[in-house]
Order: sequence, then structure tokens, then C-alpha cells
Amino acid sequence: MRLVFAGTPEVAVPALDALIASDRHEVVAVVTRPDAPSGRGRRLVASPVAERAEEAGIELLKPVKPRDEDFLARLREIAPDCCPVVAYGALLPKVALDIPARGWVNLHFSLLPAWRGAAPVQHAVLAGDEVTGASTFQIEQGLDSGPVYGVLTEQVRPTDTSGDLLTRLAFAGAGLLTATMDGIEDGTLHPVRQPAEGITLAPKIEVEDARVDWTAPALRADRLIRACAPAPGAWTVFRGERLKLMSAALVADRTDLAPGELAVTKKAVYAGTGSHALELVWVQPQGKKPMKAADWARGVRIEAGERLGDAP
Repeated sequence: MRLVFAGTPEVAVPALDALIASDRHEVVAVVTRPDAPSGRGRRLVASPVAERAEEAGIELLKPVKPRDEDFLARLREIAPDCCPVVAYGALLPKVALDIPARGWVNLHFSLLPAWRGAAPVQHAVLAGDEVTGASTFQIEQGLDSGPVYGVLTEQVRPTDTSGDLLTRLAFAGAGLLTATMDGIEDGTLHPVRQPAEGITLAPKIEVEDARVDWTAPALRADRLIRACAPAPGAWTVFRGERLKLMSAALVADRTDLAPGELAVTKKAVYAGTGSHALELVWVQPQGKKPMKAADWARGVRIEAGERLGDAP
């Protein structure tokens, strides 16, 4: 089939690579979000998908909005059979959905209808799901509500961050998306409507949502830290400044610390919660690079009774 691939972040690149490598399909164009400001200099930077498309010599489309007339006209000229999508980052209007003969097919990183929305992997980690996965489905105008072509499952490991889990799903999902394109071309794969039961939503986790509540149980704080790694990054306040929490570990046998209270040994930093302690492993002080929590504690010279989480 003639394919127009739509995607933007790094997590979409494995699927694009898999489709480029397929001997059954031709990626004739790639749609991605416009270049965006990045870094302290706010220099415009192309998306990871755009960079990969340029390396492969594939036509690149960067509409500001997918309803732009110039974009729609070019898509009609290309006349794709199907448009596979991975984390494109913009809502597709019906006029765009109607152009490819076999529609737009999205690779979504959850077992639909669970975790519909922008942050399915983060919410799976936050909720303590033991199993998640990926689904391919026909895009319609509802939020991730279209009929499903195929699924795969993936175990959520106890120490997984969202980054860890998403990386595995991106590579496994690339194979699922390619197989879905094969089945659509063969006529052997037909989408099945999602059940009405079991729908959960996964809205984007904002920075304010990522603040650790030290009065909550340690398991909740641990899940939040892992769910928000690498982005947006769980955080707390120490001495009036934000402290990003990159990674932590549960310490079930230590219950002597009050919520947020810090304790420092030669090799470890502990923080109290509403249940037992968490060991802080990697942190990032405001305006500085990530560092081991023990190195940070030595540098700031934590005093007895100091706590995390006090208001700035």
C-alpha cells in the first residue's frame, strides 16, 4: 500500500522505520508537527520523525493545522491508500480522515478501551497496572474510540518508569502496526468495535499534577515518580525551591520518619511518607543537572528535622 505516516516524537520513530523497511508498503510522505522552539536559545528544532524522514529522503509535510487547505490538497494529490499514525499530536478533522481510501490507523499505547487519551503509559504506571499493551485502531472523530484491529500485551515491571515502558511498547508496537497494514492490504483483518465497558481516560499529566504529596502512602509517591519520568518530572519543594525527583526506591522497613522528613546516611537519603520511607536515588535541584541524591544531600548539608514539601 501507499502510506502517508503521521507522527512527531521519538517514540514514533521505530514504527516509521518498520514501515520504511517493509517490502509490502511504500511510505510516500510523512506528516509531523511544525518545528518547535527548544533549549535555552529557543532555536527551532525539527521533530525526531521529521529528522528520520529527511534522512530517508521522504517527502515531509508540516501543517500548522491538519485542516489547512494546502495540506489537504497535497494529501489528495498523493492519494494514499492508508495513513498509519503514532503520536502525531493534533486532532484530525473529518475532511482529512476521509482522504485515504482505507482511513487512518493509529497505534495507541494501551489496551483499549483502557486509557484513552494523551498519556496512557503514564496513567498505567500511576494506577499500578500489572499489564498494559498497545492497540491499533481505525481513527474516527471520538477520542481513541474507533474499532480495533489488533493488540499486544506488555508486563509492567515493578521498577518501570513511563520512559522504560514506552520504549518497549514503541518497538513492539512497530511490529503490530506493520502487521496491521499487512492485514488491511490482504483483506484478512477487520476492525472490531470497542466494548462499552472498561473505558478509562488518560489526560495529559501537567506539572502541577506531578507534585508529590508526602502524606500519601509511599506506594503512591513511588508510582507518581515513576509515572512522571522522564516527563513532566515529579517534584517537591526544599528550602523554597523546586526539587525534581528523578527516581526513588521503596524502603518498607523504615517507618520512623514523618511525612516529608529527611534522613541522611553516608550512602543514602530517605524521605518519610504517609506510610514507610522512600529512598531518593536521583534528584535535580532547580537550575542544575541531575545528580545522585546522596551527592545533593552532602552539598546542601541537610539539618535534622528538615522536610520536603513545604510551601515556597
